[in-house]
Amino acid sequence: MKTEVLSLLILTAILWGSTPVLEKIGLGKTDPLTGVTIRSIAVTVALLIFLAFTGRIKNIFQVDTKTIAIFTITGLLAGLFGMLTYFFALQKGATSQIVPIAAAYPLVTAVLSILVLGEHVTPVRITGTILIVLGIWLVQN
Repeated sequence: MKTEVLSLLILTAILWGSTPVLEKIGLGKTDPLTGVTIRSIAVTVALLIFLAFTGRIKNIFQVDTKTIAIFTITGLLAGLFGMLTYFFALQKGATSQIVPIAAAYPLVTAVLSILVLGEHVTPVRITGTILIVLGIWLVQN
């Protein structure tokens, strides 16, 4: 793996890893729906500003209908419904247990990648899947 890619992944892990702690604190003072709404508005505003300053806001209007539909569906699935279920769980449970289980979504991705995209099953992927399941079990005990 290239150093640049590894650096980006480490930064992603730090950003994503620190966020649930702040979200848990925020959910102490508001309900999950309000939290997801505030989060989504902040991200939308930041993205529009970024696109405007980089001169790429026109790209939004050049995307084909199928791509718009795909990102609308994924936004609703992950950005709305997934965040709501995650925030409700985070509000009610221990962050150290909630986050690892929610982060098991690669299991779903792996299965769907095989079924929908026709990706190959390999011994390494099977081992990784077993380790994810084992990790979820360990976090719960």
